[in-house]
Amino acid sequence: MSQLSRKQQTQKRHRRLRRHITGTSERPRLAVFRSNNHIYAQVIDDAAQNTLCSASTVDKELRTGLKANGGSCDASVAVGELVAKRAIAKGIQQVVFDRGGNLYHGRIKALADAAREAGLQF
Repeated sequence: MSQLSRKQQTQKRHRRLRRHITGTSERPRLAVFRSNNHIYAQVIDDAAQNTLCSASTVDKELRTGLKANGGSCDASVAVGELVAKRAIAKGIQQVVFDRGGNLYHGRIKALADAAREAGLQF
């Protein structure tokens, strides 16, 4: 029996989740990717296979305003607010949340809560 690394476990969970979660043009998918130093969020229409909008801690407008590094809950809150603002500007109100195989805790939860506060529904 071989042991899976933490990254492999996350990827396995993500594949399992994606069997049930798909984004449509009416209700796209809010996909979150978390690395050690940064967090990325994209609003994706899987039917048309294109990204409608995105935000991350490496964006120029966020990088200057962040007090902490990109791997903190404060940075996740900022990314959640920004992706929600950009999605609403494109006329997207409802999304399906895709946590990317990560546990709904910490930075992932902070991003989701901030996006909800900014007006996205999921």
